[in-house]
Amino acid sequence: MKLRTKIQLFSSLFMLVLILLVNTSIYYLFYNITADSELEQLSAQTNTIVETLNSNPDIPTSDLLDAYLPTDGMIRVIGEDGNLMIPELKKPGISSDLAREFSVNEERTIVSQGNAADVAVISKPIIWNNGDVVTLQVSSHLLALEETMTTLFYVLVVASIIMLIPSIIAGTVLSRFLLRPIKALIQTMKENTRHANWKKIDEQNRSRDELYEMEKTFNEMIDYLKDNFEKQEVFVSDASHELKTPISIVKSYAQLLGRRGKENPELFHESVEAIDSEADRMQKLVEQMLSLAKNKTEAEMQQVDIIALSEETIATFKGAYAREIMFEKRISKLLVNGNPNQLQQVVYILIDNALKYSKDEIKIFISERNDEAIFQVTDYGQGISEKEQERIFDRFYRIDKARSRDTGGTGLGLAIARTIAEAHHGGLFVTSNVNEGSTFTLRLPVVKEN
Repeated sequence: MKLRTKIQLFSSLFMLVLILLVNTSIYYLFYNITADSELEQLSAQTNTIVETLNSNPDIPTSDLLDAYLPTDGMIRVIGEDGNLMIPELKKPGISSDLAREFSVNEERTIVSQGNAADVAVISKPIIWNNGDVVTLQVSSHLLALEETMTTLFYVLVVASIIMLIPSIIAGTVLSRFLLRPIKALIQTMKENTRHANWKKIDEQNRSRDELYEMEKTFNEMIDYLKDNFEKQEVFVSDASHELKTPISIVKSYAQLLGRRGKENPELFHESVEAIDSEADRMQKLVEQMLSLAKNKTEAEMQQVDIIALSEETIATFKGAYAREIMFEKRISKLLVNGNPNQLQQVVYILIDNALKYSKDEIKIFISERNDEAIFQVTDYGQGISEKEQERIFDRFYRIDKARSRDTGGTGLGLAIARTIAEAHHGGLFVTSNVNEGSTFTLRLPVVKEN
């Protein structure tokens, strides 16, 4: 069942049930009020009959009761044994099926007659001429009330139909209003699926309601998917390009070895070294690409002393490179919440990057400021222009491609470092001046030691 049909069916059934409840309440409320009014009138008439009987003992009882006989009713005088004290008095056409009951208490009731009109009955005890207590039963068939209720029934039926028609029309209009943006969304999604484009919905809803929020959220999702898809395409394209060069070199040297390697030992050694170098380059590139994908997933977090981790990494570099690394710290211990391996990878990337692109000493500075751990690496190399400072964090971007190839760079290191920093609710920033050097700053939230 379509949503439009459901809306129309639900709104129509709801209105129908509501109309039935209201009309039924009106019908029975009107009946009860009118029936009570008839009983009140008949009770007053009965009291008048009793007063007249008591004040006129000389007038024959039958003649007196006949004068007060209701238009559509009947009068009985019932003895204690249930027999009539006088013949019952009634209008022509009035049924005598009403039960005769002796009662010493005054009773007021409406008796249902099935297919016939209901009967209002007043039973009142009186003292008869011989001193016995008898029951005066005065009844009136509610023929006028029956006709009125029949008329009211038809009026309510017609009114229900008249009210139900607009509700059906309103349900149709409402379903169209609600389903228009949903149909547009479905059509747009189908087009995006079939044609692999990035079509968005025209946000025509000006009421700022949930439908507008749905359209806005869908368009934001399309922008997000498009951006990520384009980044993925660029990543695959750049990765393919980066792998293409070392593969071509390896293939060229392999072919050269096949043609002339056996007769030329120098060429043989040169080719082997080139192949080994490019193989290392491809291995490093693949490892960094895997690392970039891995660092996007959630890692196990714990309290890490960023100072101790930095000292350990600096010691490793000092042992491997004959370079001067200045280390300055303002405090002895600084805790952050993170993954030790990933944070050490960031420190490694920043130090390795500084050593590659400068020949002078580098400085490392750690401090705490505004509940943040500040880790800074400063080199005095060629520097980075303002235009390129933001792009250096893009995948595979290298300022000097020739120099990066000489140093073994892939253009993924800083992208990996920033990804890890953002995963740890921090950030990685750069300040640099051309021909003066660069400073990379890692900021991480500080965890207070328990």
